[in-house]
Amino acid sequence: MSVTSAPTEQLPGTPATQGNRIGGGLLDPKQLIRSLPDAVRKLNPSTLWRNPVMLIVEVGAAFTTVLAVTDPSVFAWAITIWLWLTVLFANLAEAVAEGRGKAQAAALRQAKRDTIATRLINWTPGARVNTYSDEAVPAPELRQGDIVLVEAGGIIPGDGDIVEGIASVDESAITGESAPVIRESGGDRSAVTGGTKVLSDRIIVKITQKPGESFIDRMIALVEGANRQKTPNEIALNILLAALTVIFLLAVVTLQPLAIFSKAYQAAAPDGGAITDSGVTGVVLISLLVCLIPTTIGALLSAIGIAGMDRLVQRNVLAMSGRAVEAAGDVNTLLLDKTGTITLGNRQAAEFVPVEGVDPAALADAAQLSSLADETPEGRSVVVLAKNEFGLREREPGVMPHATFVPFTAQTRMSGVDLTPDASVDAGAVGTARRVRKGAAAAVMKWVRENGGHPTEQVGEIVDAISGTGGTPLVVAEQVDGEPARALGVIHLKDVVKSGMRERFDEMRRMGIRTVMITGDNPRTAKAIADEAGVDDFLAEATPEDKLALIKREQEGGRLVAMTGDGTNDAPALAQADVGVAMNTGTSAAKEAGNMVDLDSDPTKLIEIVEIGKQLLITRGALTTFSIANDIAKYFAIIPAMFAGLYPSLDALNIMRLSSPESAILSAVIFNALVIIALIPLALRGVRYRPAAASKLLSRNLLVYGLGGIIVPFIGIKIIDLLIQFIPGIS
Repeated sequence: MSVTSAPTEQLPGTPATQGNRIGGGLLDPKQLIRSLPDAVRKLNPSTLWRNPVMLIVEVGAAFTTVLAVTDPSVFAWAITIWLWLTVLFANLAEAVAEGRGKAQAAALRQAKRDTIATRLINWTPGARVNTYSDEAVPAPELRQGDIVLVEAGGIIPGDGDIVEGIASVDESAITGESAPVIRESGGDRSAVTGGTKVLSDRIIVKITQKPGESFIDRMIALVEGANRQKTPNEIALNILLAALTVIFLLAVVTLQPLAIFSKAYQAAAPDGGAITDSGVTGVVLISLLVCLIPTTIGALLSAIGIAGMDRLVQRNVLAMSGRAVEAAGDVNTLLLDKTGTITLGNRQAAEFVPVEGVDPAALADAAQLSSLADETPEGRSVVVLAKNEFGLREREPGVMPHATFVPFTAQTRMSGVDLTPDASVDAGAVGTARRVRKGAAAAVMKWVRENGGHPTEQVGEIVDAISGTGGTPLVVAEQVDGEPARALGVIHLKDVVKSGMRERFDEMRRMGIRTVMITGDNPRTAKAIADEAGVDDFLAEATPEDKLALIKREQEGGRLVAMTGDGTNDAPALAQADVGVAMNTGTSAAKEAGNMVDLDSDPTKLIEIVEIGKQLLITRGALTTFSIANDIAKYFAIIPAMFAGLYPSLDALNIMRLSSPESAILSAVIFNALVIIALIPLALRGVRYRPAAASKLLSRNLLVYGLGGIIVPFIGIKIIDLLIQFIPGIS
C-alpha cells in the first residue's frame, strides 16, 4: 500500500480560557486586507439578498449613484461613496469571519492526502490470509461497508470502526495532540478517522462513511461556512430587523409629502441641500433611511454567528450546526459523568486505618506487600502511599524469589502474597511463613473466616465509615505461621475530585444552570462525591435507560439539557439531549448521535462549551442594543438638518451644534459606516463574559452597550462634523 504521510500541524488558533473569561482569539489586521476581494464579490445582489438590511443599503447606494451622475455635487458624491463603503464594510465583517474559518479549513485539508487503500475481498472475522484477496483502491472510491487493511506507517483512508487488531494511531492532524492514542476492535475505542496515521501494528477497518462525507469533509465544510445555516434566534432577529427596516422605510416615505407641504407653506424659505420645492432630495432621503434602519447589527449579525462556531473550532470542538451552539447558551441542566469529568477517574489510596492493637506502619507494610502484584491504578497508589507516608521502599517482585504473588482478578477481588520463611527475610521480616491479602471487604473477610479467623466489629465500622464518605474501603488481612487469620486494617481509596470543580459549579449556579452528576456508584458513595464537588443533584447506579429518562423529564419541564458521552450505549441520550457532545475517542454511533464532537475527548469541556454559547447570545444581544441605541444620535443630526430651515424652532434639537445641514447628514452617514469597521473585532472576539445571573448580565449590557450606544455616536458625529465642515460644497 502506498500512501502519503499525513502532517501533524495543529489547528490554528487554540486560545486558552483565562480568568474565567471566554475569548475568541485576536483579529489579525492583515486579515482585513486579505478579505477585501471577498467583500467586493459579496456586493453581488444574488449573494447579498440573504441580508435584507444591507440589500436595502446597496439599493440606496445604487440610487444615489444615479442621482449623483445626473445632478453632480460634492455632497451627493460624498454620500454615494460612503453608502457604498457601508455595504463594503458589512461584507468585510462577514468575509473576515469566513476567512478565519478558511484558514482552519486549509490546515484540515493538509490531513486529506491522496491515499491508496488496500481493500479486502471476501474477508470474514478470523479468516486466514490465504482465504481472502486484496486490491489497491483510491480512498475516494471506497464505499460504506468496505473492509480495508491499514499497516504501520499507513494512512487510514476513511472513517470507520476497527473490526480486527489493535494499533497506536497518530491523530494530531485532527486533534493537534502529538501523543498517539490506542485504537482497538470492540468496545468504545474502535472508531478511527480518515486522514490519521497508524504508527504500529496493523488493523482491519470497516468503512462507515459515504464518499465525500468523512469527518474531515464535514469539518472543512463547517469551518468554511459552506454548510452554515442560520440558527433559529438568528432567523428571528433577521425578521425583526427586516420589520424595523420596513417601518423606517414607510416613515421616510411619509416625510416627502410633509416636506412638499412645508416648503409650499413656507414659500419664502430658500432651497437648501436637503429640501427644495420638490421636497426632500433623493440623496437626503436615502441617507436618512440608511441611518435609521439597524445597519450596524445587520452588518455584523452573520459575522457574530460565524465567529461563535469559530471559537468552538479553536478549542477543538466541532459543532454540527449553529443551533447546537445557541442551545448551549440557553442550557438549563448539565449532565456530567462523575468519572473523568468531576473526578480524576482513578481512585487513589489516601489513608491507612489500622484496627485496634495494630501499628499503622505494620498495616502499611502488609498493604504494600499485598499490592506488589496488583497492576491496577489503585494497587499502584497503595505502594506509593506506603512509601510516602512511612518511608517503605518499593519492593519489586523479582527481588523476592521465595514469594508467591497472588494477582488481583475480578473473580477473587483480592491480591496478595504468600511468603515462605526465607521470603519473609527477603521482605525484611522475621523468618516466618506469612500470607497477606488485600481487597474488597466481603472477599477478604471471607478469606479470614476460611482461614480460622473471626472478623472484628471494628473492621465493619471502619468500612462503613469510609463508604459513608464516598470512599472505597480495601481490607488488609494476614495469616502468620498457620495461626488464625486476622484483619490488620483498612485502606481508604478516595475518588479524587478535580481541583476547582466546586468553583466551576458555583459559577454554573450563578448562571442559573442546574448540574447533575451521573455515576454508576451506589447512592451513598454518589452523595458523598456530589457534596464534595458541589453539584446540585446526582443520579446513582445509572444505566443508559436512566440517563435517557432523566433527559426526557428535564425537557418535559421546559429545560434544555446538555451532556457528554462516548459509548454506543450513550447514543440514545446524546441524540435526545439538546446539546450532545460526543468524545472523538468514542464510537461512530456516539459521534453520529451527538450534535458536537470534542476532538480532545475532554468531558470537562462541556462547561466551556456552555460558556461559549452564552457568550454568542450575549454578543448578539449587546450589539443589537448598541445598534438600536445609536440611532438616537442620528435623529438629532438629520431631522434638524432637514427641517430647521423651514421650522427654525427645530434648531433647538441640533444639540451637537453641527455646522450645516449637509455636514450633519454626511457626518451621520460616515459614522454609520465607520462604526461597522470599529465593531468587527468585538463581533469576532465576543463580548467579555463572566458567569453571572441573567438579570445582572442584562443590567450590565444595557448600561455599557445601551448607554454607550447613545453617547458614542454623539461624540463621533460631532468629531466628524468638525473635520468635514471645511470641505467645499459641504459647509
